[in-house]
Amino acid sequence: MNAPKGPSELTHEDVLRIKLEVLKREHRDLDDAIAALHDAVNPDQLTLKRLKKHKLLLKDKIARIEDELTPDIIA
Repeated sequence: MNAPKGPSELTHEDVLRIKLEVLKREHRDLDDAIAALHDAVNPDQLTLKRLKKHKLLLKDKIARIEDELTPDIIA
């Protein structure tokens, strides 16, 4: 069904999987940054709030990509 692909040709699914890994890494990095800021003596609440909001946006993007990669199962 799928034609053989050369080394430089990526399928839509390949691109989604790569993007998913990048987003997951960014999500983990934000988690670390939030934890470090939380442990600071006088954390900047505005920065903390922005980081948490960005982390939630990433979580939503990750969920959408995972949904697209997961085949629908008709029960």
